[in-house]
Amino acid sequence: MTFTATAEAMTPTTIPTTAIPGGGTGEAPAPGGLPDVPCPRELSTSDARELTHVFFERLQSLEEGTREYQYVRNTLIEMNISLVQFAARPFRDRPGGPENEDIVQVGIIGLIKAIDRYDPERNTQLSTLALPYITGEIKRHFRDTTWAVRVPRRLQELRLQLAKATEELTSETDRAPTPAELAERLDLTEDEVRQGLIAANGYSTQSLDVPQDGAAGGSQTSTASRSLAETMGDIDPALEAVEDRHALAPLLADLDERSTQILELRFGQEMTQAEIGEEIGLSQMQVSRLLTRTLGTLREELLHS
Repeated sequence: MTFTATAEAMTPTTIPTTAIPGGGTGEAPAPGGLPDVPCPRELSTSDARELTHVFFERLQSLEEGTREYQYVRNTLIEMNISLVQFAARPFRDRPGGPENEDIVQVGIIGLIKAIDRYDPERNTQLSTLALPYITGEIKRHFRDTTWAVRVPRRLQELRLQLAKATEELTSETDRAPTPAELAERLDLTEDEVRQGLIAANGYSTQSLDVPQDGAAGGSQTSTASRSLAETMGDIDPALEAVEDRHALAPLLADLDERSTQILELRFGQEMTQAEIGEEIGLSQMQVSRLLTRTLGTLREELLHS
């Protein structure tokens, strides 16, 4: 992402080649009546504030899309990059955050929005409007791009509340708080707290290919370390029955109606043989014989299939 591309994306007009990301406004001269600002980013805060007011007054009289309008607008952006640097400072060391340059570029989008919406007739400083826009764009960037697993915004915000409440309660009790204590502090239900705690696990993930160094007791082995997937994987007993169930399905479909009903009552509804007999009008002995014969037939057909 570059400054020029960002500015292009924010307006329907084309940014002229006079907008130079590294500072300065190129070789194009300033429109008449405006001071020439060769290096807008190097201005002091007081000079930038004074010139910003002058350039905004001129911007109101220019037609959008003209070369003069783009020069004034781009210079305003360049002169106020320090606002982005100031707003981005608290986010630079956030765990899991993007590189510093990414934060600045995202903040510039907020600055551009603020400049396009700023009304100098309200007699307020540009920073009053720009800082919330810049901070909002940076927070939105973190919310939309830094989570390893996308979760609803409600749970993302709940994660921050839980982190703050956990820190406060830990300092008060010298131990980790329980879900009930967190729920009471945040005026939530325990179920909502558990949802937030589970959602917090989606902020960052660990690759299954990460090697697990060291054996039991922390001693190093001469063999290569196994991956996380190898240490967590296990045989699923249910997989052994998949093929049997697949082979049994057509055999069950060929049974007569009474045999199918008896199997459903016995293994589906877990009824006793006496209860099955009362249900279909047979004695317990007859039900037992029918079950034994049906199961024997199915077993024999499975073994020979």
